[in-house]
Amino acid sequence: MTAANQHSRNQQSRELLREAWDDFIDNIQSARDAIDQSEYFPPDGDDRTLAEGYRYLAGFMHSAVERAFHDDANFPAFRNAISVYNKSTIDNADAIYFYAAIDGRQYYRVQAKLADAQHWRGQERASSGALAPQYLIFELHSGPMAGDTGDLGELTPGRRTGFGSLDSSVLQLGDDGQLELLIGPERPAGYSGNFICSRKPPRASDPDGDDRYADFISGRQLFYDWSREEAAQLTITALHSEGRQPAPLDSVRAARKLRKMGAIVRGQMHFWLAFYDRILNSRGRHQEGRYAMPVNGYNRPNAASGDTGGGMSTNIYAGGIFDLGENDALYIEARYSVEPVYTSLHLSNLWGESPDYANHQSSLNGFQMAMGADGVQRWVVAHSDPGVPNWIDTTGLRRGYLSNRWAYPELPDEDQWPTISARKVAFSDIPGCFPADTPSLTPAERRTVIAERQRHVQRRFRVF
Repeated sequence: MTAANQHSRNQQSRELLREAWDDFIDNIQSARDAIDQSEYFPPDGDDRTLAEGYRYLAGFMHSAVERAFHDDANFPAFRNAISVYNKSTIDNADAIYFYAAIDGRQYYRVQAKLADAQHWRGQERASSGALAPQYLIFELHSGPMAGDTGDLGELTPGRRTGFGSLDSSVLQLGDDGQLELLIGPERPAGYSGNFICSRKPPRASDPDGDDRYADFISGRQLFYDWSREEAAQLTITALHSEGRQPAPLDSVRAARKLRKMGAIVRGQMHFWLAFYDRILNSRGRHQEGRYAMPVNGYNRPNAASGDTGGGMSTNIYAGGIFDLGENDALYIEARYSVEPVYTSLHLSNLWGESPDYANHQSSLNGFQMAMGADGVQRWVVAHSDPGVPNWIDTTGLRRGYLSNRWAYPELPDEDQWPTISARKVAFSDIPGCFPADTPSLTPAERRTVIAERQRHVQRRFRVF
């Protein structure tokens, strides 16, 4: 190639990338507008809310870099879909949310070495040493990741396809705790291990259509005993490209990835605020002023669906909105007849970010909370520590989301789903809400609890 031709080609690359960069910036600006422009349904803009809105935007930028530039179905790796650095979607403080891009026409091997996982099987927990997460699930999907389009139309049935799941209740482990999962369009002859099929035939409504293939694998690791449970270090290998190398980046692909990065950020910022406003009716503007997420109360528990913004397929969810003055508290009770493998209560700000759950007790799961002899789950949400174990710290948020989850290997019949209720009480009345067998916590004991949370969150999201 002559020097003149090389110069011309370089100039074309510069122009292509600059144009893509400008499109990226336009999308970021459009995403930013969702923080304070009323047509995008942002929460009321006091000082903390505005500051957290920019952090929320930065979180989507953080994840969009990975998704746009580093997702490769031929050379996949598991990544955090949500973490302490990019919280969103009223996330679960007990969870690692993970995903990897795949091509459902190909075969993949997922592996992990788990610590003692006998508690998955309902067996007695080991008396010492590390444990695997309380619950682990893998799921295959195709279609846009929730929120990417920026349009609530993506919730229309048929826009996404689920291809199956496997969770702790059925995953086979080797004697040494080794986990191996095969993913592919057809189970190999004679293979009896863990397998999820990544292909589905055409829909009945389109019998002449093409087979459908999964685009990504996602899942959750849920933690109960924060002092001992350790994250499973998952790997995924594309069997068709193992040991090979990806092509180097060029200007055409980089331009496409820049545009994708901006579109992800814009779509996520616009979609979730519209979801909270129109689907959850968080501001009471729809359905004749009635809240789908009641204020200082709960909606009826429901399974994962468009109404929950998706979510783990084995979960039952309930939600509401807390709105508490300085001397108010929210007392909550829940009952269940079928024992879940996991249960929890979490808060979130009005952007859908969980509060700082490392340095505050802004969430509690079934292992962490105290339960009386009657088996009723009881919590109190308040701005200050009332000295009861099941205090949920608002971290100073006057208003935010309440989210409860109960996970099951298989969803029970609807008449056996949990029930939940809440009522606002005076802070001074909190002790009388709990039964006599409820222990108390001193400030020193609370600091010990927080120190344990701090250590666990560092381990869970270690980046070295």
